[in-house]
Formats: sequence, structure tokens, C-alpha cells
Amino acid sequence: MYLSVTGVVPENEFILLLSFENGEKRRMDMRPYLNHGIFKELKDPMKFSLVRVNFDTIQWENEADLDPEFLYENSTLVNE
Repeated sequence: MYLSVTGVVPENEFILLLSFENGEKRRMDMRPYLNHGIFKELKDPMKFSLVRVNFDTIQWENEADLDPEFLYENSTLVNE
């Protein structure tokens, strides 16, 4: 299933609150990924907080991005 990301809000402890085109909100814990490649730069909370939606996924100022399918599959549903 391919769903576009429609919104992103950085939260404390390197968590992202993601909104998807199907209306779901999901939380993504980015801590396990911050020791790899370009994502190491995002250990700085200020840099991490600069995440934004770009096309159908998210991207940071250092051009790090993640596939929307990866984000959906590795995040947890937020029950509101």
C-alpha cells in the first residue's frame, strides 16, 4: 500500500507525528536510525526539528528523506 505523507510534526525524543493521505496519524521513532549515514546529522534537536513534507514524503534541510512506505510500515497508529 502506497500512502503519501500529508503532514509532519517533530515531537520530543526524536519522534515524528505523521499524517497520511488516508487520514491516519502515526508516530515514528527516529532514534534507531540516527546512527546511520546522513541521519547522524539529525542528532542535533534543532536540525531534527526542521523536517517538512516534500512531495509525498518528509525531508530535512540536509536532504535526508525516507520513503513514505517505510514511514508507514515502521510507525505506530495514534489512537485519538
